[in-house]
Amino acid sequence: MTTFILSHNLQVQSEGVPAFINQELAEGLKSCSNSISSSEVINHPHWIIKITSSLSHSELAVELVKAWKAHRAKLGHQIDHTILALGGKKDTDAMPNAPLQKDFWGVDLVEVVDKPAFLKAINWEMLKASRNPDNIFEVYL
Repeated sequence: MTTFILSHNLQVQSEGVPAFINQELAEGLKSCSNSISSSEVINHPHWIIKITSSLSHSELAVELVKAWKAHRAKLGHQIDHTILALGGKKDTDAMPNAPLQKDFWGVDLVEVVDKPAFLKAINWEMLKASRNPDNIFEVYL
């Protein structure tokens, strides 16, 4: 079982790409993907949703980005921007009640117009270089 703990970083400034209500997003992701087994809202300042799936982390990352875009489209939102999933596996112990537990994946869903500029601004290449390549991913659509 693969577990993703999601955050959302909306970098698109447009009325056509409104912020989501977390409960509606959790339900929408599950309804737009047959591969997401569960999707539930998390009460946390950074992490918003926990999803689980029988897919591998790399397969689920692709499925998640597709479901995110499909959910936006279903709501009639603009989808002419990049939806980016940046994920890292938690490989150390966590506090008992923390949403992101050991072996879960912390995934930041970022919606951007200029993907290269965003990745450069967060120094993504340096972040990736400091991690085991098997414990980090970048997927976009």
